[in-house]
Amino acid sequence: MKIIFMGTPEFAAVSLQRLIDEKYEIAAVFTQPDKPVGRHQTLTPPAVKQVAQKYGIEVYQPKTLKDGEAQRIIEQLCPDIIVVVAYGKILPPGILYAPKLGCVNVHASLLPKYRGAGPIQWSIINGEKTTGVTTMFMAEGLDTGDMILKSETAIGPDETAGELHDRLAAIGADTLVKTLRLFEIHGAAVPRQKQD
Repeated sequence: MKIIFMGTPEFAAVSLQRLIDEKYEIAAVFTQPDKPVGRHQTLTPPAVKQVAQKYGIEVYQPKTLKDGEAQRIIEQLCPDIIVVVAYGKILPPGILYAPKLGCVNVHASLLPKYRGAGPIQWSIINGEKTTGVTTMFMAEGLDTGDMILKSETAIGPDETAGELHDRLAAIGADTLVKTLRLFEIHGAAVPRQKQD
């Protein structure tokens, strides 16, 4: 299975590392452009780029996905599937429908709760007792696609957003691997559940 991975921060880097460890074929990585960080504004590559470079995986950092260039690159690479984890850009329809098996997203909540940005922080702020990770087919809405797998976990009474982030990153990577195994068995007919 040929995969294009799209992601940016440490949360996504954990999933990319897991796919590499599991010997999946990563054709390319798309991530956000390097950004100035810290007091001295040192230009720093995103965590996902750092992992990809360590393994010699081709990295693309388009400023926009709207000009057709990224879509052209993706179509040339002919991926079976695109995996998206905390990429930070909305995929246009041309990219969403480019891979044979579609685009799959790893989202850090039990959908349909906490769609969009900040699901980890909102689950803590709202005093949730449980949260988790959902893998889903990507659709043109924001986190509205059909769900594939969910992994639930309790939130500790004193657990911080940072601690929960790290746990969910690992749970997300596990759930992603289980999801890709379903694609290996079922192809595009992976069991799915519509969001309410």
